[in-house]
Amino acid sequence: MYRPCFEMLIQVLRQQTALQNSRFLTLEEQVMIFIYVISQKATNRMAMEDWQHSGSTISIVFTRICKAIASLSPIFIKTPNFDDDCVGAIDGTHIAAHAPLNVANNYRGRKSNVTTNMLAVCSFDMLFTYVVTGWEGAVYDSRVLTTQLEDPNSGFPHPPPGKYYLVDSGYSNKPGYLAPFRNVPYHVRDARRRGGRINGPTELFNYRHASLRNCIERCFGVLKARFPILRFMTNFSLVRQREIAMCCCVLHNFIKLHNRDDPLFQRFGVDGVMPPPD
Repeated sequence: MYRPCFEMLIQVLRQQTALQNSRFLTLEEQVMIFIYVISQKATNRMAMEDWQHSGSTISIVFTRICKAIASLSPIFIKTPNFDDDCVGAIDGTHIAAHAPLNVANNYRGRKSNVTTNMLAVCSFDMLFTYVVTGWEGAVYDSRVLTTQLEDPNSGFPHPPPGKYYLVDSGYSNKPGYLAPFRNVPYHVRDARRRGGRINGPTELFNYRHASLRNCIERCFGVLKARFPILRFMTNFSLVRQREIAMCCCVLHNFIKLHNRDDPLFQRFGVDGVMPPPD
């Protein structure tokens, strides 16, 4: 995050939250400690050594800033613009997690790692327009979406009639949610591996679908490259882990809106650039 963007974040936090300088730390220092932890996957002990503050101070500061940034989600994660017929893409991604032993199996994802499942909607300019965090890693993406659609209090931005989101083959193909043809080559890299050769209208449809839906994969790529804590979560409570994931999405959108020259967005803004593995 470049300095002008950081200074703008401080200004927003002063205006929109109750955060102020503490007795021993300015607000700038508090936010820097928080960003340091989530961008360096730092433990409390590492932060103690690097910032020369006690473990309790680091913990208090981290919690305070985490809650404040998460509270900004209604401001920076906004409902998509429904002007175009295709309004964005939906997918889930796994976030590394720590879970109590008695429920750890519920959080084991497809690779047997302990994770939480995060559902996200993004626009084609790589902004998150809806995020829900904290689902157990063993839960399928389709179930997370179905639950959010059926919950009248979820705040999910349902597409108006005639509008639709792009989803992958793990979701149902239904009005408002356009999935690709199954059992047909899909990923952009599949076509490129064959020298760009596309056979028939269904492969062409899947190729175009994948080229557009790739924006959500690139969003996740930027998110996890910028905030390694999402791939190497330290031992926070499950509630705090949900807040951390939401904070990262808020900061993702904030940087996208206020720092157009950000090198990570430039790197992952190119079609075909794939995110690091979960």
